[in-house]
Amino acid sequence: MRILIVHNYYQLSGGEDAVVDAEKNNLLRNNHTAELFSLTNDSISGTLPKIKSALNIHYSNGSRQKIGDFIKRYAPDIVHVHNFFPLITPSVYDACIENNIPIVQTLHNYRIICPNALLMRDGHICEECINKIPYKAVLNRCYRNSIPGSASVAFMIEFHKRKKTWQNKVNRFIALSEFSKSKFIQAGLPENKITVKPNFTGKNLTVTPDTESQEPFALFAGRLSEEKGVDTLMDAWQNLPYSLIIAGDGPLMQSAIKKGKKNFHFHGMLDKKKLINKMNDSSFIVLPSICYENFPMVIAEAFSLGIPVLASRLGGMAEIIKDGVNGLHFESGNPKDLADKARWLFEHPEECRKMGENALKTYEEKYTPEKNYEMLMDIYNEVIEEHKRGSN
Repeated sequence: MRILIVHNYYQLSGGEDAVVDAEKNNLLRNNHTAELFSLTNDSISGTLPKIKSALNIHYSNGSRQKIGDFIKRYAPDIVHVHNFFPLITPSVYDACIENNIPIVQTLHNYRIICPNALLMRDGHICEECINKIPYKAVLNRCYRNSIPGSASVAFMIEFHKRKKTWQNKVNRFIALSEFSKSKFIQAGLPENKITVKPNFTGKNLTVTPDTESQEPFALFAGRLSEEKGVDTLMDAWQNLPYSLIIAGDGPLMQSAIKKGKKNFHFHGMLDKKKLINKMNDSSFIVLPSICYENFPMVIAEAFSLGIPVLASRLGGMAEIIKDGVNGLHFESGNPKDLADKARWLFEHPEECRKMGENALKTYEEKYTPEKNYEMLMDIYNEVIEEHKRGSN
């Protein structure tokens, strides 16, 4: 099969980019031909490029032409779009339709129904724009605290909602969890066009365990920002005597350091190998997000190592992590509940170990490259067959 992958890279690499690379490599390992058409936000620098991007954010004829030319040269069987925002734009769909190529779109975030892509505002879940014209997002500066930026993204969402782009131009959407699927259905996407396929990770066999004796610790790995629940985490740990390692960086780094005590250890951004080693040595992973996470890669990575996860009972996290089985839930935004659950895990190492064993079983059942490849090929084959029937 010949697959064309389309992705708009952000300036700061994140989980979406890792998923794109992993899926492409997984296809190549299974003897398919996979090419990547990509643009990067690094090109948006300076006033004029930013203005041009804002004006074309809903539709770019230039991107449509470039992708159309690429399709003619490459002749793919299917196009898999991961992220079109902000440079590629939904014009990618018309380029595919003009060349009679079926389209799969992964919904990594909530961008097509929410200007800030998180369904969150002022530190709380916000669903006001799901079924309404997103004008409040402009008033509330939901996109990068900017009225012009918020207006551009809100216009993009409303433009394609009115054009019924999501209903008519995409053959199949991939949601990362049943929870996120439910939100997109609530927003008007056709239920029969959404298939759930989670993220995955390879089984890491190159970990180097720390052979030196050390005290147990919990690990937070991710961006230090509001939506990741960093304030909840820091408040929860104030009266805990156990070590907390924080691997990551972000806008809340300095405020987190100010709240830190001697059992807080800030490691900054770690390369993949060091992060996996640190994860492997931890007692459990803490995931305190206060937003609707779709499928954080850290969960799949932790499970692949047999490490349980303590996570907010919210969004996809509450679905992926089975409370008391492969991890624990706590009430989102509640530092006391987080502290109580963390203390319990430290004080019950045998139960924690058993949850880790169950986490590994969950990984082997659901989140391996082999399992993910089977699911992705089922989707591709179904979409191609449906497209052929529709074209005849």
